[in-house]
Amino acid sequence: MIRLAEAHAAWVLGYVDEVWWSRLAQPRLHTWSEDEPLHLMEHAPDKHDPDPKAVACYGVLRPDTQQIWLRFVEGRPVSALTTQFLAWGCEQLYAEGKKAWLLVWDNASWHLSAEVRNWIRAHNRLARQSGGVRLLVCQLPSRSPWLNPIEPRWMHGKRAVAEPERKLTAQELTQRVCDYYGFTLLPHLSKKVA
Repeated sequence: MIRLAEAHAAWVLGYVDEVWWSRLAQPRLHTWSEDEPLHLMEHAPDKHDPDPKAVACYGVLRPDTQQIWLRFVEGRPVSALTTQFLAWGCEQLYAEGKKAWLLVWDNASWHLSAEVRNWIRAHNRLARQSGGVRLLVCQLPSRSPWLNPIEPRWMHGKRAVAEPERKLTAQELTQRVCDYYGFTLLPHLSKKVA
């Protein structure tokens, strides 16, 4: 699949994953210390805090540009938000003149759902007719995060945006994440209410 994407200038390989950014838990850090090992303490939850304990986002790593595209979500990743993310990604790639998105992702339930599979089928049918970006999906084997190169980038990002002194607001956290990855903070994806 990688060779296929490299052989066609109008095709893009993208490694997709979702990640939770905690406002309370601190990432594991390794450091040299003469006395005691350094430990970041988890921030205490506050029942009066209006922000969620963690925020989730979709990300796609593009090996051709080494960029990570981000879309934060309200709530948690579900099929309806996955299809919104895919539609947004296809729009971005179409604007670049791309014809196909070779998508590599894990076996999360919202990736395997009938809603997402049906959406991809319908989208590809429409893309073939109207000249849009087609999606070709490659599922990674179960329990194999090391096969997705975006995974270690999440850990580096969590270490980079950590705040040992205080709990970040959800807005501060999402802005720090976007700043770290060099991506503009876009409106959160949310489930559409009928």
